[in-house]
Amino acid sequence: MRKKKKFIKIAIDSPAAAGAGTLAKNISKHYNLLYVDTGKAYRVLAMYKINNPKKFNMNFAKKKIKNLKVKDLNKKKLLSNEIGTEASILAKQKSIRNLVHKFQTKLAYSPPKKYSGSCLDGRDITYNIVPDADFKFFITANIKTRALRRYRELNQLNMKISYEEVLKSIKLRDKRDYSRKIAPLKKTKDSILINTTNLSKRACFLKIKKIIDKKIVINGNL
Repeated sequence: MRKKKKFIKIAIDSPAAAGAGTLAKNISKHYNLLYVDTGKAYRVLAMYKINNPKKFNMNFAKKKIKNLKVKDLNKKKLLSNEIGTEASILAKQKSIRNLVHKFQTKLAYSPPKKYSGSCLDGRDITYNIVPDADFKFFITANIKTRALRRYRELNQLNMKISYEEVLKSIKLRDKRDYSRKIAPLKKTKDSILINTTNLSKRACFLKIKKIIDKKIVINGNL
């Protein structure tokens, strides 16, 4: 009898624009995993707050999260600098984090049956959302490289903003992400550090694939 494949969970943490999103998407596609950019859930709420400031409260947020679908996280307008700044502010609120945490956990541990597991990237995935992940990675890059990547990304989406503005925004987000009292961004001891500053997207993918495949061969995880 053929051995049943094991459900696999991959957790990735990283500061803004370090390349974790692209990497996680490629890994998810290769191993048939549900990919979730967890930070987008905060961006969705931030978008609603910006568009409906008078209506936005916890009941409003609960309703939006309850009806939130993975496909809703892929809207290009969520990448705007304004929404990103507001999202980092919302993420500091315990009530909002608890609300989003339930959404993230459900996707991590109960993805649709067509998938072989899940791959989540965010700020507190390795120790707060999926602490028992089979693979944990911390993706980073120097801040100027990250700012340039985000600047190019936004310009491709015809969002007019200067490199200096993007750099300033990322510095502010880093400060908030690393210093917030609730679920701050940090590298756990059991996370593997990947610095993407001088690596191509393909090189990053192959580096992580090698790590995953080695463990799969040794433990027969998939």
